[in-house]
Amino acid sequence: MDHSVLVVEDDDNIVLSLKFLLEKSGFATRVVGDGNAALGEMRAAKPDVVLLDVMLPERDGFSVCEEIRGNSAWSDVHVIMLTAKGREADREKGLSVGADDFVTKPFSTRDLVARVKAAVGLAVD
Repeated sequence: MDHSVLVVEDDDNIVLSLKFLLEKSGFATRVVGDGNAALGEMRAAKPDVVLLDVMLPERDGFSVCEEIRGNSAWSDVHVIMLTAKGREADREKGLSVGADDFVTKPFSTRDLVARVKAAVGLAVD
């Protein structure tokens, strides 16, 4: 597997479908359920893409994204934020803290996998 994805999500149903589809598409996939664990996983092994929920235990996705963007070693990591908050202000905040993309729940998992593929330069089916 050439590309890796870190899924930072505390909803088990979303995790199950994303992990299955990402691995089926050839991505090495790791999963954590809170913001602090996400940063620990980033330090252990830098992924190509982070799928980052906004509302997380321990530390929210906005502050995790800010920390990712504050570390020059992680500057090439693509961050796609996931949220149930659909207001434009939330989208703007996500993009302002450095997210590359912002997806509102509920979302099509297949569409999200296509966005991950596009982020790493793979052809989208």
